[in-house]
Amino acid sequence: MKDPNDPCLFCNPKISGVAHENNLAYASYDSYPVSEYHCLIIPKRHMSDYFELTNNEIIACNDLIKIIKNEILNKDQTVKAFNIGTNAGKESGQSIMHCHIHVIPRREDDVENPQGGVRSVIPKKQHYKRKI
Repeated sequence: MKDPNDPCLFCNPKISGVAHENNLAYASYDSYPVSEYHCLIIPKRHMSDYFELTNNEIIACNDLIKIIKNEILNKDQTVKAFNIGTNAGKESGQSIMHCHIHVIPRREDDVENPQGGVRSVIPKKQHYKRKI
């Protein structure tokens, strides 16, 4: 199995595929999507995680997140919500050690109970009872 980190898959946008781009980042539809139109926002500069982004890179990524969100909503009216997130470090589940931000479209009834959203990265913590 080829290592996506050697050479870094995301350092070559032509291999990853470019849906949109700006000076500092690009958007690429995920090769292993969680849901249809799952997209990755990838800074062009190689750094391991979100915490190494400059403020300008954060703005560039955020601009692409909004463009992709609107594109997805135009393509698919069944999309009702989004999860946006990033993995920072191997222990968080990051497998390609080049910063990337997931934009995951969500549809009604795509899971039995969506409560907790991104909290489901630790399944026992996803569902909770709100304290009054």
